[in-house]
Amino acid sequence: MVDSILTAGLSLEEENARLRAIVTALIDRSERAAQGPNRPVGQLNHVVALEQQIRTRTRDLAETLDRLRVANARLSQAERAAVRARNSLADALEAMGEGFAMFDANDTLTMCNSRFCADLPDVRHRIGPGLSFRDYVRIVSESPALNLPDAAARAEWVRKRVDSHRRRDVNFMVPLVDDQWLQVSEQRMVSGGTAVTQTDVTGMVRTEREERAKLLDEQARMVRATLDHMDQGVMIFDAKARLAGWNQRLRAMFSPPVDLLATGTPFAALLNNLMRRRQLGRGNIRAVLTDWVNGPPHRPPLTLEIVQDEGAVLELSAQAMPDSGFVISFTDLTKERRAISEMHRLNETLEARVRARTIELESARDAAERANASKSRFVASASHDLLQPLNAAKLFLASLHAMDQPPAQARLTERIVSAFGSVEQILGALLDISKFDIGAARAKTETIALDPLLDRLREEFAPIAQKQGLELRVLPCRAHVVTDPVYLKRILQNLLSNALRYTRKGRVLLGTRASGGAVRLEVWDTGPGIPEDRQAEIFQEFTRLDPVGQDGGMGLGLAIVEQACALLNHPLALRSELGRGTMFSVTVPRAQHIPLLPTPTPPREPRGPLDEMLVLVVENDANVRRAMMGVLEDWGTSPIEAATLAEAEAQIAELGVPPDVILADYQLDGGETGLALIAALRARHGPVPAVLITANHSPDLIQTTEDQGILLMTKPLALRRLRRVLQQMPLYTLAGGRPETARRGDHSYWLLPES
Repeated sequence: MVDSILTAGLSLEEENARLRAIVTALIDRSERAAQGPNRPVGQLNHVVALEQQIRTRTRDLAETLDRLRVANARLSQAERAAVRARNSLADALEAMGEGFAMFDANDTLTMCNSRFCADLPDVRHRIGPGLSFRDYVRIVSESPALNLPDAAARAEWVRKRVDSHRRRDVNFMVPLVDDQWLQVSEQRMVSGGTAVTQTDVTGMVRTEREERAKLLDEQARMVRATLDHMDQGVMIFDAKARLAGWNQRLRAMFSPPVDLLATGTPFAALLNNLMRRRQLGRGNIRAVLTDWVNGPPHRPPLTLEIVQDEGAVLELSAQAMPDSGFVISFTDLTKERRAISEMHRLNETLEARVRARTIELESARDAAERANASKSRFVASASHDLLQPLNAAKLFLASLHAMDQPPAQARLTERIVSAFGSVEQILGALLDISKFDIGAARAKTETIALDPLLDRLREEFAPIAQKQGLELRVLPCRAHVVTDPVYLKRILQNLLSNALRYTRKGRVLLGTRASGGAVRLEVWDTGPGIPEDRQAEIFQEFTRLDPVGQDGGMGLGLAIVEQACALLNHPLALRSELGRGTMFSVTVPRAQHIPLLPTPTPPREPRGPLDEMLVLVVENDANVRRAMMGVLEDWGTSPIEAATLAEAEAQIAELGVPPDVILADYQLDGGETGLALIAALRARHGPVPAVLITANHSPDLIQTTEDQGILLMTKPLALRRLRRVLQQMPLYTLAGGRPETARRGDHSYWLLPES
């Protein structure tokens, strides 16, 4: 009944007014009926019934009013809770140390804290709730605090910013004036809206920049030392033909103005100065050099001969670099050309001395050809000069690393050790390339078992693969092959290193296949593959694709592999598929006659690690000698030092006993050699074990030391190998110091137990 009287949507006052009107009408009707002449009793009953209905309806109305009051109270409570929640959210946003804003699904700004756009004070007051995302981006782009050069750059920034907004997750850096940096992060929410966070990362950016600058400074010092050891005058230019580096020899050859010989000087300015001072002769050098510099990035090398006004003869060599820069070097050929000219004059005037003059002429010609050799020869020479200080530095670092250090100093020491390791790898690669270029590489083939070599490669590269999250599999092989073990190991090392460097995920596999009378060693990877048009290019020196890690190398590994395979006459093959991986293979002849080796019997257990071992160190360089003494003392030995044979004899005479082992440098003062010193000490004190330490990779020296039963180790010293050799010295002593107890290894000779 009540539901039929009340109408939904009316207010409480309107419902009360309607009920009052109904009650008044009913009472009026009842009174008119009671005043009528007819049926008084029926009318009375009717009035009573109406009164009962009115009471019922009034009670229903009171209950409805109570329900309305309860609903209004709950609504007010919900509104107060919503206000409290919104205030709590606003307080939480204000407590954040970052700028925060929220856009709804329609890209309209609904809320933000005071830190949002605080770094743009000129436009901060224009950003508030109700602003669209596009208007927000446009307002920000108009701020002078944004470090953008012009209107076009700002328009491009707006376009990229709006495009990136379509992605679900966005992170980017915004450059501000005064070298300030802001990191902006966008995250799409479940509701379809977007949460934007702004973080000031200026301190992080500046710290990273300082660390990168320090690393670059260290590398620049190493490059500067290398350049200053060269006999050529060298200028290095970047991709925009601006001067990036030079050496002291260049300054001595041309004496350019101090303000001109500075980083960033354009090539044209240097060329104009040299031409104006007639340092490059009178020919069309300017046009030829300018055309070459402005040529394509992969232009061929350029070689020119320059005759200066005073008669000096220079050879100009220009070589493009992989980063689109280029190097120009000058070689002084004056002495060689004058010698040739003098030979010709004497040959024409003194016919009786033709033969002698011809020999001298050939000698002068050979000297000129050596001066005209490739740049790799000069780099090799500079690398040899760097080996001695690098060896001393490694020894000092080894002693420093063994000391107790604060954590910060220990981390710095680890970085220095890593940097020197990189330099050592680069110098080793440069020396290998230089040996191939000048024809000094020699192979010594023998029959070897593949299984021990594969085991050593597995142990060497497993930690590297594990660090990169890759699986390394090296399959065993019982075959024997005829090869040079040193060069074969270097080939496989470079192939494995190359595969690990370019593989992002998956695995690297080294295995073998029988191929007629040969064995094919294959290195597979799951890397990105090599495009077919670049498969020949990768074997060129200083050529790299896109390595996975920071350590991209110098692009020499595959060049060394190709030349070593050519030296050994081992066919090299390549098969690659983009997106699936690459396979390199080296085919090695199988041994026809396998030498029968007797089963070795275990020797007596040698004495404890290195305690009390008497080691004689013979080294003419005081710094290297002190560093070596420190390393040996850290290992627990009892080292004694000498610079000459006389000093060594005096030390032994004072002690009254010969040393347990001799560590002698090859090149000593006064023309003495370590070989002669070891021979003299052995003649007087018996077959003392000896290790010859040298930077000379001559095959003749290697053969001589092997014949004399002397262990050979090259600079810079591999300290773990040296320690292993010293630990095995008791085995050498048990075998009577005979040469046959040593076998050839990777640039050193390792001891074997007596069989």
